[in-house]
Amino acid sequence: MRLTRTADLWWKTAVVYCLDVETFRDGDGDGTGDFHGLAQQVDYLDRLGVTCIWLMPFFPTPDRDDGYDIVDFYNVDPRLGTLGDFVEFTRTARDRGMRVIADLVVNHTSDRHPWFEDARSSRDSPYRDWYVWQDEPPADGPKGVVFPDEEDGLWSRDEASGQYYLHRFYRHQPDLNVANPDVRAEIARVMGFWMELGLSGFRVDAVPFLLETSGQDDAAALPDPHDYLADLRRFMTRRNGESVLLGEVNLPYPDTMRYFGDGGGDELTMCFDFIGMQHMYLSLARRDARPLASALRERPAPPKDAHWATFVRNHDELTLDRLTEDERNEVFDAFGPEETMRIYGRGLRRRLPPILGGDERHVKMVYSLLFSLPGTPVLYYGEEIGMAEDLRNEDRLAMRSPMQWRPGPRAGFSTADPGRYPAPVVEGQYGPDRVSVSAQLRDPGSLLSWIGLLAQRYRECPELAWGEYRILDTGVPQVLAHRCDTGDGLDGDVHDGTVIALHNFAPDATEVELELDGMAGDCVLTDLLVDGGTAVSADGTAKIALDGYGCRWFRATRGPD
Repeated sequence: MRLTRTADLWWKTAVVYCLDVETFRDGDGDGTGDFHGLAQQVDYLDRLGVTCIWLMPFFPTPDRDDGYDIVDFYNVDPRLGTLGDFVEFTRTARDRGMRVIADLVVNHTSDRHPWFEDARSSRDSPYRDWYVWQDEPPADGPKGVVFPDEEDGLWSRDEASGQYYLHRFYRHQPDLNVANPDVRAEIARVMGFWMELGLSGFRVDAVPFLLETSGQDDAAALPDPHDYLADLRRFMTRRNGESVLLGEVNLPYPDTMRYFGDGGGDELTMCFDFIGMQHMYLSLARRDARPLASALRERPAPPKDAHWATFVRNHDELTLDRLTEDERNEVFDAFGPEETMRIYGRGLRRRLPPILGGDERHVKMVYSLLFSLPGTPVLYYGEEIGMAEDLRNEDRLAMRSPMQWRPGPRAGFSTADPGRYPAPVVEGQYGPDRVSVSAQLRDPGSLLSWIGLLAQRYRECPELAWGEYRILDTGVPQVLAHRCDTGDGLDGDVHDGTVIALHNFAPDATEVELELDGMAGDCVLTDLLVDGGTAVSADGTAKIALDGYGCRWFRATRGPD
């Protein structure tokens, strides 16, 4: 595989940063984050190494589901600014070389959306078929409630019209009928509208539910839902050839592969690697790299012009539902021993530093893993400084504390009284007096500096994005080693197209011996994270020492002729 690619595939080597505008930075002093405040921090994100900003929902909303209950797909929530503020932000980001993507939440609307209010007003409403209705809930209807702690069924009766409407999420979020051509056309108009205002793509929320048509009377006669996803991709490509669709598809690998497109990458551009992420936490709990190594060996290669997205945690809920019950309980016992730390019986509402007991060596190792695994790394705001969750907040809101810019009770988030903030500032060990951007900005040993270094090295190692990878046998259960090769690296002619990364999942120092194909002779492994290197012996092996929770990246090069 050669490195020659067009700029349209920018996302192959992107560093994605997910944020909630409401909790990132307040620019007008009213206590709520906004686009004006966000635009002021674009330079910070640029210095960090971010190349793509992912915005969580910023649309007008009653805010009963963290902004995912939308009442207007064509506007900005007034608390966060105006359409003009949005355009100014995207222009500022583009000036720094950063793209912007946003959540595409079209599985459902708020029950206060004008479409649904019109639909429930009469069975003859032109918007009636924009939603899914039944006289009685079907006995063999769709299975599985997305939020089992909150809802015990998928259908709710609308007394005004005397029918039941479908809602796979909350009852105040009626599902849109994506089988209706008018709904599909409207979704395309929404996407086109925001692309004209500066977006380079979308993160598609809960993709399998978007394509679900069971529960509809004529489901068997409807076209393949994947054809619809391919239509959206073609529409975006016509508007902007570099646009991206990043999909939330939490399914086993064989099922996830379908969402890249059976036609060879003509549906989603990227899919999150939920399987790898969940097995990473199992490895962390066991201090044993083998669960993650096994998952990565099983992970299929995506189509040529598609990619995996790697992440340490999903933005609100650290889901563990693809582990077995026993495996999930292992992770719960290690990282969520208290019931308040868990959510929906399948995940954690915690951030990484408290999960790992505040051990910075351990935390830094995990982020090294994130940036070195094949795929596009995705950060959640505050991860770069080691922010913690706030379990005082309900459900997923534990993850949405105000960004901690400076020490003090206001955390540098706003000049307003903290009582007006959308959520309390974290207190105690992980509060802004101990964890903040300003405290870490000029500290070369800080987590913030470490994340910046990893982003820089990742961008300097195209092998990690473009190469073919394989898991190496270390003979040491706690150590994961993988190798990424481009060009002739896999054919034995080693050059600057091979990168090797090692990560120790245990607190004890160790040494591993790697057998490295094609590297016998005068090959040298140059350390990319610290000064130094390791020679490869004449038989093609290399002995590499790792500290407890240590991590090392190497580039393989030939010695001088």
